[in-house]
Amino acid sequence: MKNICVYCSSSNLIDPVFFQAAKQLAVTIASKQHRLVFGVGCVGLMGELARTMHDFGGHVTGVIPHRLNVPGICYENCDELIVTKDMRKRKHKMDEVSDGFIALPGGFGTLEEISEMITGKQLGFHNKPLVFLNTNNFYSPLIDFFEQMYAYNFAKPESRSLYFVSDKPEACIEYIEKFIPEEISEKYERKV
Repeated sequence: MKNICVYCSSSNLIDPVFFQAAKQLAVTIASKQHRLVFGVGCVGLMGELARTMHDFGGHVTGVIPHRLNVPGICYENCDELIVTKDMRKRKHKMDEVSDGFIALPGGFGTLEEISEMITGKQLGFHNKPLVFLNTNNFYSPLIDFFEQMYAYNFAKPESRSLYFVSDKPEACIEYIEKFIPEEISEKYERKV
């Protein structure tokens, strides 16, 4: 059993294809008897994930800062609710309790969260699996941008191993289940 953290949108205004992907991901997590860790939103993909997890007998852990812990924003049926002082503590707690991380499509918050996890892994602060669920090619421009960073030497090409990209929820969960941490090469070359 793994605690799988999912970063995603809290908007209800997005295309139904993204809601379907969130639902498929939640069904896969629950059917494999893993647990969901998420940001407690009751709307958008966050709400879809949590409701579907419970529809299929799954366990939901929510982590939210005190200021956002208000009715109408929070999914109120979490099996476990962790309230933190602020957003930084929220992210730290989500990192601490999770065994793997998936970025469903989302906005600036989702991008910031998964980017911070990639950076942390690159610097050796953790060695957990990181996944982009590339529904409807949502993340393809970002992955292309990563390729540009490699081409211009802003990041080492071996950084491709820091994350996994798939458009299939089942493949994302399988990657996390079978993940074997590899030694991460030093980001900085030390001068002697």
